[in-house]
Amino acid sequence: MYVILVYDIGEKRVGKMLKLCRQYLNWIQNSVFEGAITEVKLKELQFKAREIMDIETDSLIVFKSRNEKWLEKEVVGNEKNDLDNFL
Repeated sequence: MYVILVYDIGEKRVGKMLKLCRQYLNWIQNSVFEGAITEVKLKELQFKAREIMDIETDSLIVFKSRNEKWLEKEVVGNEKNDLDNFL
């Protein structure tokens, strides 16, 4: 599956979350990641993210698609991390 993951995490925890997400997905912008991932790896990522998060104040959102070809991406302005494999 192909996912776009975004998070809003407290300042004290944001570094840990960035490091975690980079292990599974491609960083494209502050607190935004995308990439192909298996269901098992996504569940693993979410489990580890919950260990970092304060569930009362932090959030993690995952947009899922069966395949990246179903998504169209348009960037206006500076693209922080150009990924050639995304339409």
